[in-house]
Amino acid sequence: MISRRQFIKRLLATAFAVTGVGALLKQTLKGPETNAVIADASEGQIIPQVSPHPVSVDASTNRLLLSFFLLSDVHISDNGTSTITDKLHSALKDISHFKTPVDTIVFGGDVTDVGREVDYKLFRKVLDKYKLPPIYANMGNHDYYDIWISSKGDWSADTVPNGKTDAMSRERFMKFFGYKDKPYKDVWMNDVHLIIMSQETYVQEKPEVGEGAWYSDEQLAWLENTMKSHVDGKPAFVFIHQPLPAPDLDGKPPQLLRAKEFRAILAPYKNVFVLSGHTHRNFATENHYNTQNSFHWFNNASVGKTRSSDNPNCAQGMYVQIYNNEVVVRGREFSNQTWIESATYNVPIVHANQA
Repeated sequence: MISRRQFIKRLLATAFAVTGVGALLKQTLKGPETNAVIADASEGQIIPQVSPHPVSVDASTNRLLLSFFLLSDVHISDNGTSTITDKLHSALKDISHFKTPVDTIVFGGDVTDVGREVDYKLFRKVLDKYKLPPIYANMGNHDYYDIWISSKGDWSADTVPNGKTDAMSRERFMKFFGYKDKPYKDVWMNDVHLIIMSQETYVQEKPEVGEGAWYSDEQLAWLENTMKSHVDGKPAFVFIHQPLPAPDLDGKPPQLLRAKEFRAILAPYKNVFVLSGHTHRNFATENHYNTQNSFHWFNNASVGKTRSSDNPNCAQGMYVQIYNNEVVVRGREFSNQTWIESATYNVPIVHANQA
């Protein structure tokens, strides 16, 4: 019989081979940063190429309720190089001088590249340079990566968890963002509901999770109860990090694992929008709107590592405007402060008398 430590090492060795975590992490610690592709063998199936759906809306009755930016996959790291930090600066500088409303900013997972205390300190240092609206965040797999780091600051899979725990990473994240007991929360703003879900564990506590997103019974029950306030059709925005698998399937790493239950909870409700990250998709060259579900699913780009072969400064995010009659989603390129016109999506709000 093998020990738990041996079991973890074997399981993690398989995860490294499948997802390339080791190569990415070594690159992270040594720098310089690159636009590395996140391995997800299923993503070509789960996010099909569909066209935006523009709708005709009467401007005289279309009232703006809320606007926010979703900034996913910042991957900030205090590793002696400035590329990622510069990209975050370009995003926040753009947002802080925006000419249209920005009521809040949500950081959609992988806020840090490794999740160390020094990374959060660097993140705070950058944030403090700007006048920003309220910020919220959820955890991604990279925010748990401190267990891979030895006491010398090197990547060390052989000695994982290197005296660290997943709980330490959660506590560090929650302390930074002011969350009390759980790494997930919800907030109502101007009659719009923001529901922010978080990966609750990683491979130190649950080796079989790998790079996937695990939501506990408690968090799924919380989501089910939270959604009960949407029987009237008020818009609900559910933030996750890892993408969903194909419909009717539970996910495998690096996807959302308990996907069947997640979808079942959201299925009874209208005007639900699920916003994910993780895959670093490029708004200029890839489609981000999935219509295969009962809800509207948008997959975000990355501030720190958006896929790009021709723009080393590429840094992208999602701007969302919620009106009483429609939701407008737009891709933003922060490096030159421009809209990505091919990434404009208009989704009508379904009112009770239309359902």
